[in-house]
Amino acid sequence: MENDCRFALLLLLLLTSITLHTKAEVITLTPDTFYDKVKEKDTAWFVKFCVPWCKHCKNLGTLWDELGKAMEGEDEIEIGEVDCSVSKPVCTKVDIHSYPTFKLFYDGEEVAKYQGDILISLLF
Repeated sequence: MENDCRFALLLLLLLTSITLHTKAEVITLTPDTFYDKVKEKDTAWFVKFCVPWCKHCKNLGTLWDELGKAMEGEDEIEIGEVDCSVSKPVCTKVDIHSYPTFKLFYDGEEVAKYQGDILISLLF
C-alpha cells in the first residue's frame, strides 16, 4: 500500500508538470537497448510495458506521449515503453504478466511497480 501511494504520488507529480514541447520524448526500448538504458547512472526510468492489442493500453491515448513531452530535457528521469509483442525476452525477464504494466527503474533495479486500478480518470 505504501509503495502504491509513493508510486501514485510520483505519477501525479510527473503528470502535473506537463508543459508545452514540440516533440515527444518517449523512448522505445528493445532487447538490444533496455538493459543498458535502465542501468544509466543517476537516471530513473519510468517504463510502460504494453502490447498493441490491449484495450487498456489503447485507452491511455496520448497520456504517455504527453508525459514524455513533459519530461523532455530532464536529465534525472526518462520515459520509456516496451512493446511486449516484439520484445518478449525483456517482458519475461522483468516479470510482466498483464498490460499495461508500469515500472520504475533506477540504476538497473526495479524500485516500484504500479499495482493499482487501471483507471485513467483517477489520474486527473
